[in-house]
Amino acid sequence: MADDPRKNLEEIRFFRDLGIREIYLDVAAGAVRASPPPPPRPASPRPPAGAPPGTDAVPTNPAARPIVPADFPTLEALAGFTAGCPRCKLSSRRTHLVFGQGNPRAALMFVGEAPGADEDAQGLAFVGRAGQLLTKIIEAIGLTRDDVFIANVLKCRPPENRNPEPDEVAACLPYLREQIRLIAPRIIVTLGTFATQAILESELSIGRLRGRFHPLGPVRVMPTYHPAFLLRSPERKKDVWEDMKKVREALRE
Repeated sequence: MADDPRKNLEEIRFFRDLGIREIYLDVAAGAVRASPPPPPRPASPRPPAGAPPGTDAVPTNPAARPIVPADFPTLEALAGFTAGCPRCKLSSRRTHLVFGQGNPRAALMFVGEAPGADEDAQGLAFVGRAGQLLTKIIEAIGLTRDDVFIANVLKCRPPENRNPEPDEVAACLPYLREQIRLIAPRIIVTLGTFATQAILESELSIGRLRGRFHPLGPVRVMPTYHPAFLLRSPERKKDVWEDMKKVREALRE
């Protein structure tokens, strides 16, 4: 490297423009060795022949698409890689993969367990009755859906909205972890048992975990009840409101 910092910066930009992502400084020789540009990521597989029109279902192939942590520069790049995912058995049954949506730089992120029928049909997270209730919860703390990011642990709908299975969670969790890294929220609200247990790597029930913040690296996690549960048990709405008031205060800090 040159002694002039401006020339060093120009040299680094030159390597960046060539697609080189790392450089190594040989202190003894003063030479710069550039790492080769990364290999192109595999293209998303096309829907199988005979798949229903308007779907993005693909045959299951768990080994087809390894996910390398921290290998995606933007949320958009991750979404492109996720599209057409064949990593678990749900890939061949979905109508649409549901990546999630919202502010890519949100301070607050909501994570549920899996898409339902409405989400599978539209390719958007939390758009059914539970999603409408979630919208009200978000607005109750002075925000809108455009201010937050909403996602699920699973990106595809389980049949008949059954509980996520361990192999499905294992296949999808790397995507969620990359979403969290790229969005870098200050707070994550986990909605329901499965999302909470997956993110916190805990076997405790949502009843024992909710109501207080839990650390996830630099992120604070607030578990609370899923909106679908609130539709069946409206008396629990007061508990969620207490949780969300803590989230609102933490966002103001």
